Amino acid sequence: MRFPRAILLLGFVSLFMDMASEMLYPIGPIFLTTTLGASMAWLGIIEGIAEAIAGLGKGYFGMLSDAAGKRRRFVTLGYGLSAISKPIPGLLASVGGVFAARALDRIGKGIRTAPRDALLAGHTTPNNRGAAFGLHRGMDTAGAALGPVIALLYLSFHPGDYSTLFLLAAIPAVAAAGLTLLIQEAPFTPSVKKPGIADSFRFWRQAPDQYRRLLILLTGFALVNSSDVFLIMRARQLGFSDVEAIGGYIGYNAVFALAAYPVGRLSDRVGRKATMVAGMILFAVAYCGFALSTSHEILWAMFGLYGLYAAMTDGVSKAWISDLVPNERRGLAIGLQTMLTSIGVMVASVWTGAVWANVGGTTPLLISAASTLILGLVLCWGIRRGGGQWPVVSSQ
Repeated sequence: MRFPRAILLLGFVSLFMDMASEMLYPIGPIFLTTTLGASMAWLGIIEGIAEAIAGLGKGYFGMLSDAAGKRRRFVTLGYGLSAISKPIPGLLASVGGVFAARALDRIGKGIRTAPRDALLAGHTTPNNRGAAFGLHRGMDTAGAALGPVIALLYLSFHPGDYSTLFLLAAIPAVAAAGLTLLIQEAPFTPSVKKPGIADSFRFWRQAPDQYRRLLILLTGFALVNSSDVFLIMRARQLGFSDVEAIGGYIGYNAVFALAAYPVGRLSDRVGRKATMVAGMILFAVAYCGFALSTSHEILWAMFGLYGLYAAMTDGVSKAWISDLVPNERRGLAIGLQTMLTSIGVMVASVWTGAVWANVGGTTPLLISAASTLILGLVLCWGIRRGGGQWPVVSSQ
């Protein structure tokens, strides 16, 4: 299947930025808890606040890009800020340095995410949208798989030299920000001149039940879906070495990257809802495996299963929302969903860290698994169709 040049460029931008981010993401919690001596509770708080920062920006900047009639400027600014954040922990090796880097990186993510996804959707049609989002998520996650490999190779020759690794991660991040300048806009007529809270409420009231129910369900799922760093720490808790734990994370990303495009094409054919429900079931199985098994072989399999879950839900949910919304409102529609999801992940990370610190890792993982199965059942019967078109919403 052939895609417009803008979609391929967006894929490479995400590949390079995720390569940079994932050189550091699985290293970060180990660096924070071992080198700097922070507790699991602090890890949960930092990850939760970081996701909240990103989430609060996604809704606003998505809406702002709708009003501007242009999206690329937000994409470039967001990726630029994330590039600046990468070397900070290498220059300031402290809990504060790690927090500052995560906060700046998440500010950049909050600025770029909804405009980028809306820009991508603007270059697609309903017949290839799932495949396009799948391709983008696959390239994004290919970078996420390559990043930890590069980190492991570097650390194998320079054990414990985390500071230099933070500096090296800036190289692909700057490349990603530079590539955004080559992306063409997908022209559209702005639907609102003065974006604000009132427009968001009006947008919500005029939205059909299908969109509102989907948004509520995705937010509920986020409330029990904590940061992936907890799976890395769970593997270490059950006997994985640092290298094995990072290797499991690489395996998860490799499966995600390989499966995202074919799963996206599958959702174009069988529907978004069926694909999402299957993914949520896989999430529950994977979390049960991490909670109950001590076998290293099973844990390796659970990392792979978790990657398949991500491929069946991440890009598919964005394609589903894009199916329902006209181009001039996609920034706000996707931004609202990603904002609420990020806030949900913040809450999930904080409560998971707190419960983990008091009673261990098994309990929060089982709570998340059981809750997700219930939400999967709600999705089966609570949303009747996987497609549909949202009528153009006038905000005048």
